[in-house]
Amino acid sequence: MPTSALQVARTGLEAQDARMRVIANNLANVGTTGFKKDRANFATLAYQDARVAGQRSSGETAYASGLNLGTGVAVQSTSQVVTQGALNTTGNALDLALDGEGYFQVELPGGKLGYTRAGNFTRSAEGQLVTQQGYVVQPAITVPEGAGAIAVSPDGTVTASIPGDAEPAELGQLQVASFANPAGLQAIGDNFLVETAASGAVQLAPGGENGRGNIRQGMLESSNVNIVEELVDMIECQRAYEISSKMVSAVDEMLRNANQTL
Repeated sequence: MPTSALQVARTGLEAQDARMRVIANNLANVGTTGFKKDRANFATLAYQDARVAGQRSSGETAYASGLNLGTGVAVQSTSQVVTQGALNTTGNALDLALDGEGYFQVELPGGKLGYTRAGNFTRSAEGQLVTQQGYVVQPAITVPEGAGAIAVSPDGTVTASIPGDAEPAELGQLQVASFANPAGLQAIGDNFLVETAASGAVQLAPGGENGRGNIRQGMLESSNVNIVEELVDMIECQRAYEISSKMVSAVDEMLRNANQTL
């Protein structure tokens, strides 16, 4: 069944509404630690071929161009923009930021592994390095009771001063996770991403190795959302929505005139 201009305009409204939702989520997370903004990607819907280019127009000639009518637009996917956010100094020894690519690995409830750029960690009652939700950072690092002067090197080695020991004790080494296709990771909320078939298997290595970012102690990565850019996108999206709305009104008026005339 042929698609009317009214239907095409409706797809434009739905697509811009979805894009506005992406922009709204970006702006809502402008202050979220380690947040990476999303971008909506559009794709045309199927075309209706009224005439195919090359089709015979007579016994001796063929059409040089076709007659293809589009049926609208849809949001094809959302892509995470993984540009580096600004690193802000906090002075908290357990605040960690990745200066470059990669993710911290965390054990989620049920044993599933999650990945995050938010390094605002703390210590549990047992002394383990955990997220704000209480999830244990992997590999597990346990800080003994009474330990002080906790230090994290750029490669993730964690040391601390133990009462009675002259030299700082090594408590373990954090690993930085990377993926063949980071865009394939699935966001599940609470600043966590999980592995999917599209992302590829996780690969772990110390910070600074094989293109991974260095770990910066006493710092947190801010959101990479640029408010000015998002506001410009919001205005553009609003105008595109208005144009589609006017298209709906125009087509409705054309159909009403046709009904009154015929």
